[in-house]
Amino acid sequence: MVRPSQQLYPPRTPAAPLPAATVLLLRDGPAGPEVLMTRRATTASFAPGAYVFPGGGIDAADAAAHAQARRRASQSDSHLTQAIAAIRESFEELGVLLARHADGRWAGADDIAALDRHASLAAQCAARGLTLAADQVFVLAHWITDRDLPRRFDVPFLVARMPADQTPVADEREQFEPVWVRPADALARHATGDFYIIFPTIRTLERLQGFATVDAVLQACAATEQPLWTSCPRAGWLGGQEARYMEHEAPFGELALVCPDGQMDHHLDWQSDHPVALLKNVQRLTAPNPGFMTGPGTNSYLVGDPASGHIAIDPGPADEAHLERLWRAAGGDIRHIVCTHSHPDHSPGAAHLQALCVRGGRPAPPILGLASAATSRADSRFTPERELADGERLVLRSADGQTTHTLRVLHTPGHAANHLCLVLEEDGLLFSGDHILNGSTTVIDPPDGNMDAYLQSLDRLRAACEAGGVDFILPAHGYVLGEAPQAIAQLRQHRLKREAKVAAAMRALPHGSPDDWVARAYDDVPERLWPVAKRSLLAHVERIQSLGGFNV
Repeated sequence: MVRPSQQLYPPRTPAAPLPAATVLLLRDGPAGPEVLMTRRATTASFAPGAYVFPGGGIDAADAAAHAQARRRASQSDSHLTQAIAAIRESFEELGVLLARHADGRWAGADDIAALDRHASLAAQCAARGLTLAADQVFVLAHWITDRDLPRRFDVPFLVARMPADQTPVADEREQFEPVWVRPADALARHATGDFYIIFPTIRTLERLQGFATVDAVLQACAATEQPLWTSCPRAGWLGGQEARYMEHEAPFGELALVCPDGQMDHHLDWQSDHPVALLKNVQRLTAPNPGFMTGPGTNSYLVGDPASGHIAIDPGPADEAHLERLWRAAGGDIRHIVCTHSHPDHSPGAAHLQALCVRGGRPAPPILGLASAATSRADSRFTPERELADGERLVLRSADGQTTHTLRVLHTPGHAANHLCLVLEEDGLLFSGDHILNGSTTVIDPPDGNMDAYLQSLDRLRAACEAGGVDFILPAHGYVLGEAPQAIAQLRQHRLKREAKVAAAMRALPHGSPDDWVARAYDDVPERLWPVAKRSLLAHVERIQSLGGFNV
């Protein structure tokens, strides 16, 4: 866990989310499912003027109305309360009544006309012999309003089929202009600026696009009785504008590290002109080498502070301007230079960075790492001044001799035979080099790359994260990743799924070539990437053969 003393921003307590519920009323249209949306009042305290699904706060009367609702055997008490709240809100806001008579008939226009939208719905339904159809309301998703907002809600997004013979009529106080719209059309109109929707609505509509019928939506929700996804987004700045992200999206982990309490203070733009502070003791400077294999560029990291000096991790290519910026960001005080491996976008800058330190009047920091193996390519030759031992600790101390930053070395072959990762023990951070990336999977290129070693190293990294309380992964390419053990487990699962596809391709085409196999095993990857994918495919083939699974 990150030390509070190293956080960039003062702690703050986000506003407590209020319980609420919203419901997506669906119908089948000629081109697929349509959802009922309305425009919120421009004076509303939350999302004024936005098109939304009907909903609102959950109150005590909703929990007290269980006896007046029909429920599924698998429907929990909390989900029942949420469903009742959603039914009540859809009636109050739109005059849509999800209720049935004793004989199973849906409430009709005469029932709706007889009810007062401002009086207790449950009591009025009981008087007319109606039962709230909570058994027809299913949980789709669970959203918790972003931590940076002053007014927050804890909201299940529910789904139900619109009763066939009812017509929505907005209350003209909170909601206006009810409209049936296909999710894709709502998103397209939002993109052109004439249908304003907020982030959770956008993401929900994006997911809804994947369903061909209302039945498909309801069946997916009924299958688990749990949200299909849960999210409390995080926000940062990108291109000068506010940008929000769900947990599975690339910037989320970085925002969680830098702004844990939801502070809107972090800029996500990739640039190479100046370092980006991730913590008080961790800076990232991205080399100006963006490209097909490097993404936004190679991340160089500085660990330490002015009192302890710094350790530079992955100085990057021999780019003089980048290395001078790295040296200046450390105040010229670099105690160690560590290369996670010998590839040409990671290690060549080490000697020049060392020379800058000497010219600045400092002792030459040793260049550390592991020597490249004989299997490495000609452009990946690297010999450190001292080889690091697996489990070794690099320590930075304050002026009074107190240990302030400790980097523990883990030998992690797989991407390269001489690859290593580093754990910042005091703050629970893993510097993963190229072993784990954000936004892509690393290439395993035999013979220096080895898939079996790579998977074993993943297992070791996950164990180290679990044992050491490591929450964040700082890769050599891409943003910080959060929930480190889970991220590693998902990466391993992805690799094994890919290996299963490789094995299936080999069985289907036993006399095929790697080019034939890559077309099948990587059919979900753009064809322009197949030449690179073929390198990892060969690593999978090598592992499959070593396990006795297939012989060419």
